[in-house]
Amino acid sequence: MVLDLNVSIRENNNIPVIDLEGEIDVYTYPKLSDALQYVFETYPNAKDLIVNLDKIRYIDSTGLGVIANGANQIKKINEGYINIINATPQIKKIFDVSGLISANFKIFDSEEDAVTNLSK
Repeated sequence: MVLDLNVSIRENNNIPVIDLEGEIDVYTYPKLSDALQYVFETYPNAKDLIVNLDKIRYIDSTGLGVIANGANQIKKINEGYINIINATPQIKKIFDVSGLISANFKIFDSEEDAVTNLSK
């Protein structure tokens, strides 16, 4: 059974937020890639981007690669960061084991924590 990926984009305190629901894998990653490109084009001066994984049930290496590529892109453009929020313990472990946390990622437990820390 292939699950879909639903993507929506909004702002919180002038920070773009990508809300994701479903699975990020080899079948669905183009939707995430398109959303990241949309945000980079729509918010060309954004130093931070929040990616909400609250409703993500699964992410594979393809999905991690898309997020890592997005993080490299925002770092290159604006010295910015991708800020992951609401990740399950299993997904946090995947980011940690993959070494992506030491790159240009930050992980927050909630959107409120992220917005508060990013607005300082």
